[in-house]
Amino acid sequence: MSNYPVRVLGFGDNVVDKYEHMRIMYPGGNAVNFAVFAKKLGVERSAYMGIFGSDEAAEHVITSLQQEGVELARCRQVVGENGAARVTVNPDNGDRIFLGSNAGGIRGDMRYVLDRFALEYVKGFDLIHSGNYCFTERELPKTRASSVPISFDFSDDSTDEYFEEIAPLVDYAFMSCGDITLQETYKKLEKVKALGPKFVCASRGDEGCVALDDNQFYTQGIKPVTHLVDTMAAGDSLITAFLVTYLANQKAGRFGPEVIQDCLSFAAGFASETCGLAGSWGHGKTYD
Repeated sequence: MSNYPVRVLGFGDNVVDKYEHMRIMYPGGNAVNFAVFAKKLGVERSAYMGIFGSDEAAEHVITSLQQEGVELARCRQVVGENGAARVTVNPDNGDRIFLGSNAGGIRGDMRYVLDRFALEYVKGFDLIHSGNYCFTERELPKTRASSVPISFDFSDDSTDEYFEEIAPLVDYAFMSCGDITLQETYKKLEKVKALGPKFVCASRGDEGCVALDDNQFYTQGIKPVTHLVDTMAAGDSLITAFLVTYLANQKAGRFGPEVIQDCLSFAAGFASETCGLAGSWGHGKTYD
């Protein structure tokens, strides 16, 4: 029995995060993290769709996803290097520091094309989630046409032009606004909302998050972290927990500001728990 009668699909990036100070790699990536966190929350169905390489890193991500019970039926594996990022952790506050990446590896060169069969598969879900580093931009109009709602995680280096191109194609837009003032965050949310999404949300680091729907602004502070290990994927877990509970409420016929505030509060709690895990969701493995 699932906790939430919701079916979700993460579409796009899978990587290993290589923690150079420890020589340990962890599976991750925006779309993968979304699928795993949704599964942990107890959704009815959680899948990941994307391209894996053929190296040790790829095998580790695939095995880890299988162990977490994420559906991989429409993934592809091709000869080449899997997506990988190099990171370390600030010993003072647990924040991750990105040192560089291989730009998605083979996934960045190939791109996943949604043919008619893949689109038929997509229609079996209540929501498809993708993001700024997923290389899925040109496929979004196709998913839009299939009328499955899309959530999208913009990054702090998404340009105004990128927002103007992508935001009209998505229903839920998430972004990071930790480096601008609260007033500027309100303005940015209004600007992005005007481009078409029905719900926009900005995470602001230690200050929690601010969201906007058709009716009003919402603010949600962070919840205390009992045992801080690593802040990696805290944002992804917030997004996932919000969307899963929000969709479940919608299916049950519950709407309105109170529901959104409750979902944001639950999501903040779930994100704080993620900070107690090494990597995005564990599964560390040493590498040479």
